[in-house]
Amino acid sequence: MASSEEIFEKVQETLVDALGVDDDEVTPEATLIGDLGAESIDFLDIVFRLEKNFDIKIPRGELFPENLAVADSGFVADGKVTADGIAQLREKMPHADVDKFAQDPQVSKIPDLFTVDMIGKFIASRLG
Repeated sequence: MASSEEIFEKVQETLVDALGVDDDEVTPEATLIGDLGAESIDFLDIVFRLEKNFDIKIPRGELFPENLAVADSGFVADGKVTADGIAQLREKMPHADVDKFAQDPQVSKIPDLFTVDMIGKFIASRLG
């Protein structure tokens, strides 16, 4: 089994290749969209490269869930994700830091859940 450091290095290399960023920008805390400039089309490329680099299969929507809490208006009130929405995020994104997000659950901050660390935790769980 790969160490968390080895996983991070491979994830970092994958993101540098996929997004054309410098390796020093790819820190565990870096957000894919806000810090690294990823766009929705990049997520497909990232998944493809992760599958190749780690020799795993990642089912569509598993690493980067589609239709998160914002899609269902029952999960949002006054621009914030509700408690039910938070529970939904925890279920769909078990590797993301939902606790941190829950402290200030603004809908506009949902993209901040997609971090380098989240990808590393997901990969570690897949590698078992």
